Amino acid sequence: MGKRSGREVVARRYDRLAWLYDAYNAPMEISGVRTMRRRLLSQARGLVLEVGIGTGRNLDHYPPEVRVVGIDIAQRMLDRARRTAERLGREVRLEQSDVQRLPFADRSFDTAVATCVFCSVPDPVAGLRELRRVVKPDGQVLLVEHVRPRGWLLGRLSDVVSWATRRMFGFNANRRTEDNVVAAGFEILDVRRHGVWREIVARPAAAAG
Repeated sequence: MGKRSGREVVARRYDRLAWLYDAYNAPMEISGVRTMRRRLLSQARGLVLEVGIGTGRNLDHYPPEVRVVGIDIAQRMLDRARRTAERLGREVRLEQSDVQRLPFADRSFDTAVATCVFCSVPDPVAGLRELRRVVKPDGQVLLVEHVRPRGWLLGRLSDVVSWATRRMFGFNANRRTEDNVVAAGFEILDVRRHGVWREIVARPAAAAG
């Protein structure tokens, strides 16, 4: 067999991790990420696309009136998200898909959401460009992501740590997500910085088309 694609590698990794994913991330959630999710996702409106929906941890943070379409690259993650939605009584459409090649028409969504996703996407700028394509011109993108520290020493340490985290857990600890958002054709409207964490609100830049 030939070498597996980046998409296949990520899907297999998260299928394997699905059963313990929530427990593995619990310390991070308790340390403040849950609060970031709740605060940011309260701004969601209209038809929402959540990429990397995972086990469905965001579903109880959305305003009740929004409609949610959730995608994930790993089927076992989607199975858990479906059970979460059923437990919450939340109607959600779930599909297995890759953010780098979204199966949706241009300008379909009012809001796109990703939380702790773009650290694991093989080509994050390509994925963000797909979000720009499927979000309406007056729509918004809401992101919670961890990024490469700004200081030289911590940044270099992050590069070293990322080598290990990428191989063991599939995520990069040194992504420059703010820069990637702009490179993908978005205008950043608001960003909250908490150490290596970012809450980002962005919209398609007018010049990007």
